[in-house]
Amino acid sequence: MRKLLVIALTACLCLALAVPVLAKYPSEPIVYQIPFGPGGQSDLEARRQQPMLENILGVKVVVQYKPGGGGSIGWATLVTQKPNGYFISGINIPHIVLQPLARGNAGYKTDQLKPIALFQATPIGLAVLKDSPFKTLADLVAYAKKNPAAVICGGSGTWSGHHIAHLQLCKAAGVKMTYIPSKGAAKSIAAFLGGHVKAVWANSNDLVQHADKIRVLAFGTKKPFPNLPKVPTFESLGYKIYASIDRGAAAPLKTPDAIIKVLQDAFIKIASDPKVRAQMERDGFVPLTMGAAETKAYIDEKVKEWAPVVKEFKK
Repeated sequence: MRKLLVIALTACLCLALAVPVLAKYPSEPIVYQIPFGPGGQSDLEARRQQPMLENILGVKVVVQYKPGGGGSIGWATLVTQKPNGYFISGINIPHIVLQPLARGNAGYKTDQLKPIALFQATPIGLAVLKDSPFKTLADLVAYAKKNPAAVICGGSGTWSGHHIAHLQLCKAAGVKMTYIPSKGAAKSIAAFLGGHVKAVWANSNDLVQHADKIRVLAFGTKKPFPNLPKVPTFESLGYKIYASIDRGAAAPLKTPDAIIKVLQDAFIKIASDPKVRAQMERDGFVPLTMGAAETKAYIDEKVKEWAPVVKEFKK
């Protein structure tokens, strides 16, 4: 009987301690860090979410930029913040997996980021300008074989989804092409449209947005991308390259689960909104609604998947 009483009192105490956390959070502005420059996919989605997050959470949400290192500077900043739910950050997969694996010291470790949710994806494609002599991927590969390193490809970040897709194509096609990273997708696209690179690795919404000015040679999807259904997949052209950027949010590692739950529910509610989903799909995004636990399991699987790939390309 005494043992039952102790258990009951302990449960009541835990409940009493948990309730104030939920009752008080959030009670002040939340900083929502974007580890890239303005104008890219992470920024566009954060700006879409910002007023909706403020309405759901009842506090001001401040979007703050921390570009550099393909996102690594921002994620290195995130892991130093207090785990109280008032500083969160956008995350990109596979960036948060590839960078610690490839660099050793990326300023953060993948397991130091506590996932909140994944809410969006953009398949990656390789594109050239409409007036490019490369009409097909075969044309580009043939030129690259005859002119090693002459094909300059732009992309966002080093050891990012763009970078690894570039390395995979070079290996699979037996060619050498030059990869030039930019600090974010917006700058990468600007350099490409300005004619500073011959091709660009880009996210699906950028490719959809500029479809009238460019020619997409291939997409890293299993099936044709709905917004540009005539573009072949790499797989259909003989290259087993599957490339996409998954976006979400994370908090410092020791952030309490009760706070993560509040944030997770807010992000999932927004990502589940029919109007938001329709906007995403129209603009070339793929909506996701993965909660904290599912996102954590997904990241763990990606670590296992990408570890041997990074080891191969670091040789």
